[in-house]
Amino acid sequence: MIKEQVKAYQSAQRQSMTPREVEAMAFSKAAQMLGEAQKNASDRSRFTQALRFNHLLWTIMQADITDPANKLPNEIKANIMSLSIFVDRQTTKALRALNPDDLEILISINQNLAMGLRETPPA
Repeated sequence: MIKEQVKAYQSAQRQSMTPREVEAMAFSKAAQMLGEAQKNASDRSRFTQALRFNHLLWTIMQADITDPANKLPNEIKANIMSLSIFVDRQTTKALRALNPDDLEILISINQNLAMGLRETPPA
């Protein structure tokens, strides 16, 4: 299942969208899935599926920023890695406790990143 999700992510990248647009879309999708899981916390399958999707997204981000070909400045890479470590810990906590309140910070992070990615970067 994870391989299929990675392939879907890669396929979306090859389309006409910019990488920033693809990433914004992925973070929005993760936030939406987590929000639905939070509202329907009794559906444990949906809850764990949303967290696994979010974890996969952040794992892809970690792999991207550690790729030697990634041209982001080291400071930004370090900030993204720190945030991804926090997200990993929060995801693990949420999977263990199955507490819908644990999803709030993950939803917020993903929504804020999606919004930032949709903004036009300065020239």
